[in-house]
Amino acid sequence: MNEIIYILTNEAMPGYIKIGKTNSVTRRMQDLDWTNIPLPFQCHYAARVRDVNLAESHIHDAFADNRVRSNREFFKINPERVVSILKLIQIENVTPKQDQSSQPEVKEELEKIYKKRFNFQAAGIPIGAELIFSRDKNIKAKVVANGNVEVNGEVKSLSRAAQDSLGYSYGVAGPLYWEYEDETLDERRKRIESEE
Repeated sequence: MNEIIYILTNEAMPGYIKIGKTNSVTRRMQDLDWTNIPLPFQCHYAARVRDVNLAESHIHDAFADNRVRSNREFFKINPERVVSILKLIQIENVTPKQDQSSQPEVKEELEKIYKKRFNFQAAGIPIGAELIFSRDKNIKAKVVANGNVEVNGEVKSLSRAAQDSLGYSYGVAGPLYWEYEDETLDERRKRIESEE
């Protein structure tokens, strides 16, 4: 039976991801939603693979330099970098398209986080610049204001543009999915902040 490799994020732990294996992403996220973590995990990407043990082992080895602790499945890396590798070995993308968190207070907190606009000016990205969607290089966005982009003639927030491009019913962190000059906006922001 084919099992699943997942990449989970948690807004309570920005910059960190969890890479693991399961036969049910939904159940795994529920198992991880315990009292020590204020917000639930979100599934960034999940894929069915042929040999889940071998796939997980190789992915953990490939990103070992980004591993937080050797006995934990947490990595400090942009999740889209891991998605690029996972897409090479996947049989099927099984990322849930529905929000697994139905609690109104959780949705409200996540909406507050996602509404914080990415500052294009601070990241050295000019109005009119073209952004590329990391999951599909044919999807492009044009920066039209310091917090908005235009995709297919519609002006949206960066996060809404990513959510719509993914086909998800829940909000996502847009800077993780859009690229400028061969780096995600999240990586660009962190690089610039570390140089200051």
